[in-house]
Amino acid sequence: MTLSPAVSLIRREIADDVCVLIFDRPDSGANIFDAATLQDLSGHLDFIEKQAGLKGVIVTSAKKSIFIAGADLQTLLRQAQAGEMRAFIAEGQRIFNRLAALRIPTVAAIHGACAGGGYEITLACDHRVASDAPATRIGLPETTLGLVPAWGGATRLPRLIGPEKAAEVILKGKLYAAPEALKLGLVDEVVAQDQLLEAARAKLNSEKRVSQEPRASARSGSIEAPRSQNPAPARAAEIISQSLTGSVDESLARELDAIVELGETESTRNLIRNFFLADRYRKGTSKAPAEKFTHAAVIGAGVMGSGIAQWLSSRGVSVILRDVSIEVLDRGLANIEKTYGEAVKRGLMSEEKAKKGRSCIVASANPGPLREVQIVIEAASEKLEVKKAIFLDLDSKIDDTDILATNTSALSIGTLAAQTKHPGRVIGLHFFNPVSRMKLIEVVTGDQTSQETKERALAFARQIGKVPVVVRDSPGFLVNRVLFPYLLDAAELFEQGVDAKKIDAALVEWGMPMGPLRLIDEVGVDITVDIAATLEKSLGARGRTPAILKKMQDAGMLGHKAGSGFYKYEGKEQAPNEAIEQWRDASKATQMSADDLALRLVYLMVNEAARCLEEKVVASPEDADYGMILGTGFAPLRGGPLRFADHFGIAEMVRAGDRHGGKFQPCDLLRQHAEKGTKFYENTARRA
Repeated sequence: MTLSPAVSLIRREIADDVCVLIFDRPDSGANIFDAATLQDLSGHLDFIEKQAGLKGVIVTSAKKSIFIAGADLQTLLRQAQAGEMRAFIAEGQRIFNRLAALRIPTVAAIHGACAGGGYEITLACDHRVASDAPATRIGLPETTLGLVPAWGGATRLPRLIGPEKAAEVILKGKLYAAPEALKLGLVDEVVAQDQLLEAARAKLNSEKRVSQEPRASARSGSIEAPRSQNPAPARAAEIISQSLTGSVDESLARELDAIVELGETESTRNLIRNFFLADRYRKGTSKAPAEKFTHAAVIGAGVMGSGIAQWLSSRGVSVILRDVSIEVLDRGLANIEKTYGEAVKRGLMSEEKAKKGRSCIVASANPGPLREVQIVIEAASEKLEVKKAIFLDLDSKIDDTDILATNTSALSIGTLAAQTKHPGRVIGLHFFNPVSRMKLIEVVTGDQTSQETKERALAFARQIGKVPVVVRDSPGFLVNRVLFPYLLDAAELFEQGVDAKKIDAALVEWGMPMGPLRLIDEVGVDITVDIAATLEKSLGARGRTPAILKKMQDAGMLGHKAGSGFYKYEGKEQAPNEAIEQWRDASKATQMSADDLALRLVYLMVNEAARCLEEKVVASPEDADYGMILGTGFAPLRGGPLRFADHFGIAEMVRAGDRHGGKFQPCDLLRQHAEKGTKFYENTARRA
């Protein structure tokens, strides 16, 4: 066996006339493609092209759980901002083309995550063999980042598996487990991890794939992308459709043009920034070994309490689920059973794992001491007096070292902590509904919450697979405080005669996952009124409940759960609720375009998010923006309320607020930025 000389990113080993290229980035658990990696690969291809005696090439990875994670997104973002992306992508295309043109057979031996450019290099090989390990997941997720596969993914995959299947893979941006990848044709064979290289060597006996041209039957017709605010899927569909009648080189040129043009858009840059924010908040900054939480108690078995208990148990934490009512406990356990059943049905977990999770929950109406738990999460009804009584009782029933947390969505952490002898261990852990699907937890620190409690709570949130954002104790915390002025003003506009469908359609078109009135129906009109009542005490007119919401509450029109709210619901169908027309005053309606409607409502979120930063409810613009993206679905392509303000123009935002006046008055921080010409994100390159 001969080894290549010192190569930092890709090792070369030759045995029995087979060259194995082993991607192994030093001091990293992942392989990525950056300029240095491409240069290394090019050097290896120089060597291979000159060796007449070689019989084949295997491309593989030395990493435990990652084959190649794709292009270095930090590099792409910097290049996009500097207008230098074209050269980098073109160089990758040129090098992958050289791999595809080798006269000897090539095989990719895939173990671990194989995404984006990591899968595109395998498409430049003749054959692909994957390990059956759970870590092996394969796909082209570029469109989810506002990009298109541009190292041959949108060109070679349609030729490999057909345009329809290729469009499904590329437009969804999903990563597939090895068995799914095999069914789709993304790989040729799946074997045990310890047999991977042996299977790859056997594949070298197969002939090179000859045809890289589309099949004649696939040359007509076009691929259509689902309607989306993200332009990337449509561009990818266009490339796939056009590639069916042209050459590989022509299609690669279209890939190159598309990714460069998309990289110049704010929406794509925001999606890439969001990717890095997700990684940052998921990992945290603490270097100390994290405490392992194994035992917890949840007080209150309602919708939130049972949801939290189910989630903890699914993450291997044993849970005592306590409620004073046996009936409520039974309903809570039924909710837990339903959540586990749906997870198994959707393929999110095995029946065995669900069974193990169920066994971690013990339901109890016993009001006695809670010993040998590390954290207690109160999730009782959102009434201050009820919660105060629970905290007073719990303080003497748990160990001094236990964290005492509340799931309140708006009530004061400090007020609850005052009921205890150990206020330093009290903290807010605001989960979002449904707990099984919402990733965010607001970690709410009171004035007396200790640093140790905060760090332990952050570690707990990350251990159970949630993404924590730290906020300071303040009415509504971050998410509800920023969201509710937007929701309440939408209800007020409706009350004044603006059509519900017009309001909701304007915000969906702007990029929100659903309109504000539909969101009120999902949250519940009664819950909306309750939270607004809490917020109005501190926010004044910005948190004032329009009369129509109280009338809807009194009439039992509580939203989707009651069958009617702003809309009437029958099965999956929804239609305007004519019964609430009696409470509207169309004479007050003002004519606004969809753009003006969206700007008016989004402005309220921008202004409140700026206030949260100004009042140090959050420590950074990123906290505000990423918290709103995760907590409300705030249009990811817009980057969050403060990132949007920077792009739209803060001075124009302030002018819009001044035009409306009253509750729209811009906060001091917005005015300061407008007057100085500064932004929330001054150094965008550093913050990216």
